[in-house]
Amino acid sequence: MSRWAVLPAELDPRVRQLVVRLRRLKDHSGLSLRQLAARTGYSPKSWERYLGGRSLPPPQAVEALARIGGEDPTRWLALREVAAEAWGNGRGEAPAADAPTLEAAMPEATTTAPEILTAGAGAGAGAAAEATAGGARSPTRSLRVALVAGAVALVLAVSSTVLLAVRLLGAAGETAAPLAASAASAPASSSQSAPAYACRVERIDGRWYAGISPTRGAVLANGHAGPEVAEAQCLLRRAGISPGGIDGIFGPLTEAAVRRAQQRAGLVVDGIIGPHTWKALRR
Repeated sequence: MSRWAVLPAELDPRVRQLVVRLRRLKDHSGLSLRQLAARTGYSPKSWERYLGGRSLPPPQAVEALARIGGEDPTRWLALREVAAEAWGNGRGEAPAADAPTLEAAMPEATTTAPEILTAGAGAGAGAAAEATAGGARSPTRSLRVALVAGAVALVLAVSSTVLLAVRLLGAAGETAAPLAASAASAPASSSQSAPAYACRVERIDGRWYAGISPTRGAVLANGHAGPEVAEAQCLLRRAGISPGGIDGIFGPLTEAAVRRAQQRAGLVVDGIIGPHTWKALRR
């Protein structure tokens, strides 16, 4: 069992949850970081950042580790998606995913967003040549040059986006008033069309159903919305645990209720609804 360093205190709980689970999966595999790198194509340094909470792992890395541990990648990719949203909201945009090898660092750094391919082509090509020429001298220098090129390309992409937005705003000046009126009326119309869910709880073949969704395996977490969330809220209320309103929105109250239900059922308390939590709610 590895002795892991303490994760950064400012790490979002959803990102922390992903990192902790990846650490457990890595420990369960029995692989060292070097062996893990050989099996997944991502360098040991990259895995140190992923498992240390300093960098968000790309989906391919999460999927590769899940398959090594004999897990279904779907659940892990869902956890990674939730963590990516939290990372973007709490710590700025998620950093560019690490390339599988050090030599691929330059393409990875210049493809963080589709716009960078066009806006930063000149800067990326020049830096790529310098990185190739200096690779024999120092891999660290090559990586540093690649990262600088990616930053330059990103600045160019943002500048192009701002200029395009200014032009579009200028062309739409005559329609600004109608758009403002539409925006003012939007909250009223959206509140009127918001879905209303009614719990019709009944027991069928030894399982509880609320009449909204029959799912028994959908992976739900904080930030999700839809009929599956409403179904879970109804089942939580049936179990005597209040999730707040039956609105189909997985918010803090619903997450707290899920954690209480998981603790009561003796499951892993992570606030995420998966097959095991569904089974506990329906029995």
